[in-house]
Amino acid sequence: MTTPKIIYLSDVIAPCGMNCGICMAFLREKNHCPGCNSDSLQKPKHCTACKFQTCPEKQSGDLACYDCSKFPCLRLKQLDKRYRTKYGMSMIENLLKIKEIGIAKFVEIENARWACPDCGYPINVHRWKCSHCGKARTDSIKD
Repeated sequence: MTTPKIIYLSDVIAPCGMNCGICMAFLREKNHCPGCNSDSLQKPKHCTACKFQTCPEKQSGDLACYDCSKFPCLRLKQLDKRYRTKYGMSMIENLLKIKEIGIAKFVEIENARWACPDCGYPINVHRWKCSHCGKARTDSIKD
């Protein structure tokens, strides 16, 4: 068995609550996205123009959406609804959990939650399968 790719670092949690470590673009080898919080020039254009990253309500670069007086804003509610419906994951629940238990504990929980039970690599939230061995996502991963 190969060693799983370690991706669950707190810097892969986007301000909107997305865990970039389970994102299809982050997990792919070709045209790999370095994650929302990266300053890399390899970041896709839609990520550099992200409304959550460039939100005028953010007073500093480190502000997560849960710290905003408008949380959850309409834009976040729309994104959350789409991810709940299509992918069985909630950005708003992620942010509330981070606020409650802290980023380190949240990342630890995410690591276990999204690890493939067969090989330990991350489950791709967008493809409903393991990014390494292709095992289908189980209902136990859904919210």
